[in-house]
Amino acid sequence: MALQYDFTNMLAPACPGGLPADTITAAQPAFVAALADVTGRRAAGTLGFPELPRDVALRSALQADALASRDAIDDVILCGIGGSALGPNMLRSALCPPRWNELDRAARGGWPRLHVMDNVDPVSMAALFDRLDLRRSRVLVISKSGGTAETMSQYLVVREKLQQLGADWPATVLRFVTDPVKGVLRAIAQTDGIITYDIPPSVGGRFSVLTPVGLAPAAFIGIDIDALCAGAAAMALRCEHPDLAQNPAGVFAVLQQRHDQLNHRSIHVLMPYADALRDVAAWFVQLWAESLGKVLPGGGHVGPTPLPALGATDQHAQVQNFMEGPPDKTVTFISVDAFDRDIMIPALHADYPDLAYLGGNTIGALLDAERRATAGALASNGRPNGVLRIPRVDPHHLGELIMLFEFATAYAGALYGIDAYDQPGVELGKHFTYGIFGRPGFEADRTRFEQLAQPDPRCMV
Repeated sequence: MALQYDFTNMLAPACPGGLPADTITAAQPAFVAALADVTGRRAAGTLGFPELPRDVALRSALQADALASRDAIDDVILCGIGGSALGPNMLRSALCPPRWNELDRAARGGWPRLHVMDNVDPVSMAALFDRLDLRRSRVLVISKSGGTAETMSQYLVVREKLQQLGADWPATVLRFVTDPVKGVLRAIAQTDGIITYDIPPSVGGRFSVLTPVGLAPAAFIGIDIDALCAGAAAMALRCEHPDLAQNPAGVFAVLQQRHDQLNHRSIHVLMPYADALRDVAAWFVQLWAESLGKVLPGGGHVGPTPLPALGATDQHAQVQNFMEGPPDKTVTFISVDAFDRDIMIPALHADYPDLAYLGGNTIGALLDAERRATAGALASNGRPNGVLRIPRVDPHHLGELIMLFEFATAYAGALYGIDAYDQPGVELGKHFTYGIFGRPGFEADRTRFEQLAQPDPRCMV
């Protein structure tokens, strides 16, 4: 069974606030243009994520490194931020048993723990190093440019600790994931003999989970990266179909973009109904926001705001707003047909009807009933929603989900008429940071920041 996208409640008449029932047919010409944009970028060699599942040699090299290291290490530490951290976090939480890092070695099947340093909070970083033995670790430093201030600061802290252990330890412990030719990490690797894996130049950070950015940490903790990429490859074929009605990524992109542009539904909620998929929503938020929040070439601004939620938890937090707040949202649920484990609800307290009705059902059935009930309630109140159905949470189907969202983002960018692959809105903050810290070449940015950022005493309480 393959992933399916049920968009019944994104359309009228199932949802009174839905798009017209003929939307998919009417959008075919616009989708053809979006498909041509994506196809053209692929042909030009500037859009590489669809090709990633084909790299068998890379996966073999990663698996060999992971197996050779397995018995010698207890921990994998990832230095990264943004796309370099969100993807690995998603893979671990979705494809490893719950609370992976709390399990003993036997329960982990002999594989190491994975610690993702996805920020530069000094308290968290110090606490991590207080309890780890770097001599029994592998440290993955992930930065395509080799200039990301957060990642490189993490690296420098680790590097000093390794050098204190002895001259041989950096080359033993460190692995770099970076640009194949340029950047400071590439230069250090060549000088110090550090094993390095390439991020293809045609793949941006938020599209990079199926490069060594995600595959290296996944391989080091025993995830089946072959099955992950097989699922992605299968979905890529579906997402290349020229008929919109048969293209799940195209349908997702068209419906989200048209609800935004025509119905002013600019907040796009992703709400998985499985704890294992919680971090899929966090990963999607970066993919959708950083790709689609842009200034139009002729002026003006576009871009939906993605919002993560978790079912059924957020039925008791955010769903009140989804139901009766401003009608500015679409909701996409992710459902799981079969959980790896389920629990029968005991048939107790037969004399209390408010409890007795639960007995004899399963926890998994309750969770799915909650999802179906929420979807129906939203639709009846004119709030559009759809559901991505996956048969189970496993590497193959997560690979399908990843590839669907990446293709959908590419098509949505073309539909909005923007470049979905750059992030100019992030650059000024980076430049100000470089200037504040005195990085050569950013003196003018420091001066500009100091002129802009003087606090006004009248604005303090």
